[in-house]
Amino acid sequence: MTIYALSSGPGISGVAVIRISGKETSEILKLLTKKNLPKPRVATIKKIIDPKSSELIDEGIILWFPGPESYTGEDMAELHAHGSKAVIDAIHKALEDTKKCRIAEPGEFTKIAFQNGKINLLKAESISDLISSETEIQRKQAINIMNGKSSKVYDDLRDRLIKSLSNIEAKIDFPEEEIPEKIINEIKKNVDYVIEKIQKILNDQKVGERIREGFKIAIVGPTNAGKSSLLNHLSNRDVAIVSEIAGTTRDVIEVHLNIDGYPVVVSDTAGIRKSKNEIETKGIKLALKKAEEADLNLIVIEPKNLDFTGFLKDLIKPNSILVINKCDLEEVILTEQMRKIDHAIISVKNNTNIENLILKIKSKLKGKFIRAEEIIITRERHRQNLEKCLENLINFKNQKDDFDKAAEDLRLATRHLGMIVGKVDVEEILSSIFNDFCIGK
Repeated sequence: MTIYALSSGPGISGVAVIRISGKETSEILKLLTKKNLPKPRVATIKKIIDPKSSELIDEGIILWFPGPESYTGEDMAELHAHGSKAVIDAIHKALEDTKKCRIAEPGEFTKIAFQNGKINLLKAESISDLISSETEIQRKQAINIMNGKSSKVYDDLRDRLIKSLSNIEAKIDFPEEEIPEKIINEIKKNVDYVIEKIQKILNDQKVGERIREGFKIAIVGPTNAGKSSLLNHLSNRDVAIVSEIAGTTRDVIEVHLNIDGYPVVVSDTAGIRKSKNEIETKGIKLALKKAEEADLNLIVIEPKNLDFTGFLKDLIKPNSILVINKCDLEEVILTEQMRKIDHAIISVKNNTNIENLILKIKSKLKGKFIRAEEIIITRERHRQNLEKCLENLINFKNQKDDFDKAAEDLRLATRHLGMIVGKVDVEEILSSIFNDFCIGK
């Protein structure tokens, strides 16, 4: 079925782009313009007309892309019209009235492009990541994947396994024939290379996922230490309620920030103390869980409460910064133990030393992120398939003379590599990937 959708962002704009794809595209263009098709891939100004009433809807640019030389691999067109709601609604109604097309589902254009062999799964995902990128490092990561760097790595590993598998299967088909020593050594060499390469790829501190989803920072500490005030200050807006009443924050409040080009998710958590209130107790458990999962903890305390017992002692780790707030109220006297810890003495109220704290956060961020061009894994499904591939390759190496089992281990390993780029039957994972796209892409 031919599909259509608004591909530019919703809302009032100077120009709106409506995309059409499918075998009826040429007929639909003729109905909407009452003219012959424009020259392929040449922007042509045409009147857009309601096919039912013959009334003029708008005048805009028509682009005609006959398949297979199009984004989707099918006949495709783009209508560039004025971006008012009335114009967009009128064009959508005109398209619907032709009875030759339907509204597209989220990501359906890109899904068709994948199914028609125009792109692989990695490129499809990178298109989605590029659209949703908010920071420079996210944009660069998406572009690197889109340019095929990761695909080349996976394809090379897969080709090595396929070559080894063909030799093993030849032995199964012709059991009376011995595999030459040279071939056996080549199989071992290829499998060892793939194992070593995958282990290196997996040992990446999950940087690709961090860039996509955001570096997780948890603000934790006792009640009334100024955690919510710090979150508001970092966000430059009132995100969390600030009150002198202890225990105001019960749930986790998350804010997505851009710190020096790095994507960050900052979580304000409930103040940690002994409490008999059931709701507050649940909030405290959530706070401790967030601290455990975070890439960086900002442990906020105040000068009058520098006690290093209990939860505070447990939270002081290499991925922590001790933040002593309210230095405007009284002098901060650091113990020898505190001086050894990465710390910042600040006053959120007076904006004292906040820049110093932000510099320390940036330093932690830079230490976690390797160069974007070295990143191969960007999603959990990539990691899971690589781990399963590695598991099957280790099983293969443990096989002795059972060529049937050895071949099956190699087949499974090859399949898991193929699933990353989409070179096997992957219908079961398509929906979860393309449903994250916006409609019109």
